Amino acid sequence: MKAPSQSGTLAMRPASRHLAGVLLLLIPTIVYGGYALLDALIQPGSAYMSNPLRQNLWRAGHAHAGVLLILSLVILMYVDHAQLNPGLTRFVRLSVPAGAILLPLAMFLSVAAPDATAPNALIYLAYLGAIVVALGTFILGVGLLRSRQP
Repeated sequence: MKAPSQSGTLAMRPASRHLAGVLLLLIPTIVYGGYALLDALIQPGSAYMSNPLRQNLWRAGHAHAGVLLILSLVILMYVDHAQLNPGLTRFVRLSVPAGAILLPLAMFLSVAAPDATAPNALIYLAYLGAIVVALGTFILGVGLLRSRQP
């Protein structure tokens, strides 16, 4: 039997492979966050259940962390094949992981107090995270469209 062909595979540069390894090590923290939210939901008398704003922001923060971490891993498969200068390559490589930190951080810490009735100023980190993710994905898309690789 012939070995599978390596042509057409997306090889990763060491910087991307290293970051992918770090991101994979972080997945258990998101799993633990899900466990913590579940625990807060089922604990009788939980302060979490008495604050709908906190429930919604923490649930959104947890979801954004998971989705953006997976998106970060996907982007790492493509960034080294885009036609970008080294600075933009580095920015793209780090943009979505940065957003995966900033967005949930904003959502969790802006209503850290159990009796919060409105998010505090840390919620603005979510806007920064969203901008960074949008820029990174847009730049990667342009770089891939400019790439002449088959």
